[in-house]
Amino acid sequence: MMMAGIIFSNAMSAVLDGTDGTLIVKRTEDFKITGKGDSRHWEKTGWVDIPQRRSRPVTYETKVKVLYSATGMYFLFDCEDRKLTTTMKADNLNLWEEDVVEVFLWPQEDFPVYFEYELSPMNYELPIMVPNYNGKFLGWLPWNYEGDKMTRRATSVRGGKKKSGAEVTAWVAEFFIPYKLLEPLPNVPPGPGTVWRANMYRIDYDQGPTTFSWQEIKGTFHDYNNFGTFIFE
Repeated sequence: MMMAGIIFSNAMSAVLDGTDGTLIVKRTEDFKITGKGDSRHWEKTGWVDIPQRRSRPVTYETKVKVLYSATGMYFLFDCEDRKLTTTMKADNLNLWEEDVVEVFLWPQEDFPVYFEYELSPMNYELPIMVPNYNGKFLGWLPWNYEGDKMTRRATSVRGGKKKSGAEVTAWVAEFFIPYKLLEPLPNVPPGPGTVWRANMYRIDYDQGPTTFSWQEIKGTFHDYNNFGTFIFE
């Protein structure tokens, strides 16, 4: 009986921390985004590792926390780094060509449309809706992007200055994605027991393009068949 208990405990730990491809997303009240992850609400959940998927001389640690509320989803990325490769100075650019974190949210599997969100160290964003039919995909920017449809986001750095080319020890991205922005995707908003497919990524350019992903994918980040699973508590 003790052995069974240990196995069950290990299995639950894997689900909670996302190491088995499934993450239990805990519920929270809404809170302020600062870019530092200093809200007490983040204490409700643990870190999820985002493995570096390409072998390099230096391996960086990347981790994320995820929460959801009655109005939207919260993400907190912590990215070990040495240099900020980030020159773009506007939203809705090709942010993936420089340092960036990304989240893909696919609320319902029989509807091949998902939401992609990117955020740079300089706090510039790219929010797009992506229809993907058997690998043919295209991103669409939101219309009337204002009010309660807008994300809330902020970034910060450790060990250096928040500027292009700066030497740092890490950078942090904290953001909120409102459900209003995901309309009219099905299965939104989530409630207790709701299941979404999702993946979380990072790209760093210190050693050439280096990708990090929660769940390993084949080819592009848009390989939705290999996304992980969010289960809302």
